[in-house]
Amino acid sequence: MTERADEQPSPGTDPLTAGCLLLLVLLADVVAGLLVLILLSVRALGRMEPPSGQTAAGPPPTDWVPPVSFGALALAVGVTGVLLLRSGHLYTGAVQLTLCAVVAGHALGAWS
Repeated sequence: MTERADEQPSPGTDPLTAGCLLLLVLLADVVAGLLVLILLSVRALGRMEPPSGQTAAGPPPTDWVPPVSFGALALAVGVTGVLLLRSGHLYTGAVQLTLCAVVAGHALGAWS
């Protein structure tokens, strides 16, 4: 019986801890996604056409909001993926890093 008393559970094996960690990751990703949505919505409001009778003075300036916002989202998802991998949640971390690669690809697509 003393052999079992000496064993310490490995971190991340408690279902309650794992569930709370996954909930925090989900909330962090939702907050980052909402931030991207808000930034893109505000950008769309600024691009509304001028009132009738007025013309644009020239071509619009370069819009950096989409690549920066999707890059920030990719960074948030990537950091949570790495944290999940380091805490022992291999499958969830791998899914997070795959999503990070998809969002980073979208950010690079919005850049060009």
